[in-house]
Formats: sequence, structure tokens, C-alpha cells
Amino acid sequence: MKILGVIGGTGPESTVEYYRRLMAAYRARKAGGHAPSIIINSVDNKNLIDWFKANELGLVTDFLAAEIERLARAGADFALIAANTPHLVFAELQQRARIPLLSIVEATADAAAATGLRRLALFGTRFTMQAALFPEAFARRGITIVVPNAEEQAFIHTKYMDELFVGTVLDETRAA
Repeated sequence: MKILGVIGGTGPESTVEYYRRLMAAYRARKAGGHAPSIIINSVDNKNLIDWFKANELGLVTDFLAAEIERLARAGADFALIAANTPHLVFAELQQRARIPLLSIVEATADAAAATGLRRLALFGTRFTMQAALFPEAFARRGITIVVPNAEEQAFIHTKYMDELFVGTVLDETRAA
């Protein structure tokens, strides 16, 4: 069985959610109590966010490349990054990694196309919403990505960083 390496998501809560969903999907396909082999590298995302704010993408790439290499040394046969924003440097990481990397951007675009979706909204950090990464990947499949306007992006980014990043969502945010 191949071993999956996972760079943790934006905060431990999203990493736990990825793990839970990976386990559920695997168990749905393979009965008998089997479980996939997964190595999780839960990284400190504070530096990553600071580097994105400062547009220090080289530092982001160097850090994540080292963490992917750590997964490879631990025995991972392939890896994924359980967060959208780090995919802004995915192409560079893919070139540097000695193990294959799975893109959640490409996988999500493929899944959306397979279900016949043609128009989707993009929510995430402002770095993700302002990048061409998602619109380009989805456009290659005939899907339009609707990006929030600047005011909406500021609101979403603030809620994302102040709430989702630390594992909470306030009732007033849910109502917004």
C-alpha cells in the first residue's frame, strides 16, 4: 500500500477534517476495517501567513519544499497540501519535490467538472481570492469562478483568519 503524506491545513481543525474525510472515503471503498497509511506533517502556519502577507513567495516555497522532503524521508510515496493558499506556489513545489504531489485545485476542478457544475464562487484567504490559480484551473474545464469584490474579499479574509483559522465560526458570520 502506498503511503500518503499530508502537509497540514490552515490550522489543526482543517487538518483533522481532511483526515476524517480521507478515512471515510477510504473506508467507503474498502470494507473490513482497513485504514490507509497516512503521515501528517502539521506545520506552524503563522510564518506562512506572514510570508504571504509580505509576498515572500520564495520563503513559502522553501519552507513547504523542506516539509514535503520531511514527508518523503518519513516514507511518504506521494503528498498533498491540505490548504488552498499554499497552492499558489504548487508549480514550484512540484518541480522541487522528489515525490509526486496531488493538487487539490486540480482535483477540485476535476470533481466540479464531473458533476456538471459550470459556475462556482471562490472563498478563501485574500491571497487565494486574488490569485488567478482557481479561475484558470476551472476555466480549462469550462467552469467560471466568481470571485468576490474587494469589500467582500476583505470581509471573507478577516472571518477566515479570525475565526476559521482558529477553529471557530461565530453565529453572526454564519448569518452574513
